[in-house]
Amino acid sequence: MLNKACAAVLLAAGIVGNAAEPVIWKGEVPDALTSASGRKIATVQEWETIRKPELLELFSREVYGRSPRAPGKAEFRLLERSEDALDGKAIRIQGDVTIPGVNLPHPWRMLIYLPKNAKKPVPVFWGMNFKGNQALSEDPGVLIPEWYQPVRPRGAAKSRYPLEQILDAGYGIATMRYYEIEPDRDGEWKNSLRGVFTPEGQLKPDDWGAIAAWAWGLSRGMDVLEKMPEIGPVAVWGHSRLGKTALWAGANDPRFAAVISNDSGCGGASITRRILPGGKSETLKVINERFPHWFAKNFLKYIDREEKLPVDQHELIALCAPRPVFVASAAEDLWADPEGEFLAAKLASPVYALWNLPGIPAEQEMPKVHEPVGGRVGYYIRSGGHDVTPRDWQAYCDFLSQNGIR
Repeated sequence: MLNKACAAVLLAAGIVGNAAEPVIWKGEVPDALTSASGRKIATVQEWETIRKPELLELFSREVYGRSPRAPGKAEFRLLERSEDALDGKAIRIQGDVTIPGVNLPHPWRMLIYLPKNAKKPVPVFWGMNFKGNQALSEDPGVLIPEWYQPVRPRGAAKSRYPLEQILDAGYGIATMRYYEIEPDRDGEWKNSLRGVFTPEGQLKPDDWGAIAAWAWGLSRGMDVLEKMPEIGPVAVWGHSRLGKTALWAGANDPRFAAVISNDSGCGGASITRRILPGGKSETLKVINERFPHWFAKNFLKYIDREEKLPVDQHELIALCAPRPVFVASAAEDLWADPEGEFLAAKLASPVYALWNLPGIPAEQEMPKVHEPVGGRVGYYIRSGGHDVTPRDWQAYCDFLSQNGIR
């Protein structure tokens, strides 16, 4: 069920009323531009002073959990720099990230590739990887920390990182292994970043989950990147659970020049209240049962009660305004509900209109594959399944370029 403001947008787009297959709606989708008190938000000032703080509080308390304030800016210890990496195409920078006042189990190893001979600071994609820095390519110069366990082969994830394509487009890429910040297994948080900030060993219902911890790590990485003179605007990006992470990081940290979510699904870019029948899409119940460590414990209250959730994911996207946000889906990835991701991007667009910035028009229908739509808020769906491909990277680069990040 949709409220009138949301229903008007979706009806104009032909999404509701003539759906190709039945969809389960769990209650009304909140209007991003109506405050909890019922006040209609009509200006940028009202958004910034009333609705945005309200939404950040709700997402923090009820969904991702509250993150601690960093005691200081992260520091970077350079370990290696090559001016002739990737057969002469790139500058490679590697070093360890530490945080003053935070006794981490080990440093966080960061890897950066920049196009060689750039004439000005380079825009950079910053995001975490799943298999370790050495997995991005077969580059023998990538250092493997002694604390990496298990150690995946060099190039194990190279299909997801077309480095030459990214560099040739004029962009750099920075990364670190997500597991080094917070283990992706329930019950291991005490020996991780969250454990450092929870000496009493007991998480409260509104304490941060793993997604918030990874997002906190992305912001500490930004502490480092913003100090490097050869690096220009930074776009935070992520795939799957790290796409959820990128959105939450972007919502909280205005230093990110743009936000890119790839196949992030439930708890990421797709509408929580929209459920595909027959178990085709991931639900709040399924995601919390499989990954109870990702979110705040408060999120468990809304299992099978999505209609009671005070927020939905279009409002997460809207929290990144007025910066560019790109939502990418895959046609065969029904688990992430591509149409639900499209609707979230569409429903975030009225917030961007407060700045007179184009989003996805109300009359825009679900696009065909490989035909990006939108402006400052963009959406794209490709053929294939849950993955990251060179075609995705081309879409990311095109989106950033169209929004002046080049």
